[in-house]
Formats: sequence, C-alpha cells, structure tokens
Amino acid sequence: MKRLVVKIGGHALDSLRPDSPILCDLAMDITHLADAGTEVVLVHGGGPQIEDLLSAVGIESSFHEGLRITDRVTMDYVAMALGHVNLLITAALNAAGLCAVGLSGADGTLFCSRPLGDPWLRAGDTPGVRTEVVTSLWANGFCPVVNSLAVDSSGGLVNCNADTAAGALAGALGADALVLLSDIDQLRADADDPTSAIARVSADEVRALISSGAARDGMRPKMIAALDALSGGAARIIMASGTRPHSLRDALNSSVATTEVVR
Repeated sequence: MKRLVVKIGGHALDSLRPDSPILCDLAMDITHLADAGTEVVLVHGGGPQIEDLLSAVGIESSFHEGLRITDRVTMDYVAMALGHVNLLITAALNAAGLCAVGLSGADGTLFCSRPLGDPWLRAGDTPGVRTEVVTSLWANGFCPVVNSLAVDSSGGLVNCNADTAAGALAGALGADALVLLSDIDQLRADADDPTSAIARVSADEVRALISSGAARDGMRPKMIAALDALSGGAARIIMASGTRPHSLRDALNSSVATTEVVR
C-alpha cells in the first residue's frame, strides 16, 4: 500500500464548480490511484478566494517571505474562505465519483501550530500532525480533503500555509510522495528566467536557493515544505503545474515538466 499527499492551490482552483475540468480530472486520477492500492490525501489552498473575500470587505493583503500577514480579523476571513473552498472541492470530487470527506486542520486537531508572531501574527509555523485523523478515514474507504487551518495549544485558529501543512503531513505519514500542484511547472534557479528551470534538485541545493533568495515569494514556502517532508520521512517531492488536464497523473508518470526534490 502506497501513501500519497497531494497539495493543490492557486489558479488550479479558479473554478470550484462541480463541472470544473480540473476537479473532475483530479477525482479520476485519485480514483485510479486508489483502485491500484494507493491511499491519497488532498490538501488545498485558497489564495484567490481569500483575496476576493478580503477585498470585498476592504482589507488589504500583505505578505512577508511568501506568507500572509494574518491579524485576528484577517484570520476570521481566512477561515471563512478556506471553509467554503473545502466544501466546494469536496462536493465537486464526490459528484465526479470520488468518495471524499472534507476537513479543516482543526478537526480532530489534525494540525496544531504555533503562531509565528511579528510580522506574520496568526500565520503559523510548521504544524504538528495527528495522523490517525487521516488514516482512520483511509481505513474506511474515504479520501480526506483538508484545508490548512490549524489550531494552537489553546484552540485558537492559526493560518498555516497550505504547502507548509502538506509538507508536514507528508513527513508525518511517511508518504511515498508529496505532489505540489501550483501555478508554475518547475523551480527556477532564477525566478525571473523561465529558461533556468530545474528538473531535479537535492535538499542541499534547495537550502542554497532559499539562502540566496532565488527561491522567493510563493516558491519559498513550497521549498521549505519539501525540506520538511523529506526530513519527516517522505520519500520524494514532485512539483508541477496544477492547471493542466490530469495534472496529478502526468506529474507522477513524468510526462510533463516537473521538479523533483530528493535527499
């Protein structure tokens, strides 16, 4: 039995309708994996939906090192947006034939995290993971669909980055792979140069890219998540675009451009 953690976010989730081609393809890909004996958990973000909600209520978004600065008011709206995204994704996947159950990281204290404080405020550190929340659903034939909300030691909500949460979960589960489906195909040695894409990179090389600033903005938490997953026990990390048809299937069989992070 194999274990797979998939994170999807960004513009791959622009459409959350039940007939979304991206979600229908994802349901088909996960079903085929499950039929072949692979246990899959899906972690999702919701950046565009959070942006839309904050804009609607007149709150300006701010980021530092790729993480959203989250005061207590913003935290409430982040939770609202991610809860709605989770509901719509879960409904769409079930409509497409997958047996999915939606969760937040607060359910069963799946994710417990420490707020980072200034300047991030309620944005969270790499969470601790209660793996039995996921494994119990797998044992009963369900695919967990998880948003990245976490709780702190007092039960307060914490805004964990979805890549960070997925990396922690993959490490804790000892996943055979963590697949990060984002808006771009590959990690770049120079973020502004599409020709500098990297197909395979070691953990030490990733650390150097983070230190140099080459892995910046939204790429920084993705690469930190990759390192967390590897150090926790995951076997490999694959990064690919999630905006293409059957992006999960094609990332796993290496038929599209990807970046693989290895020890």
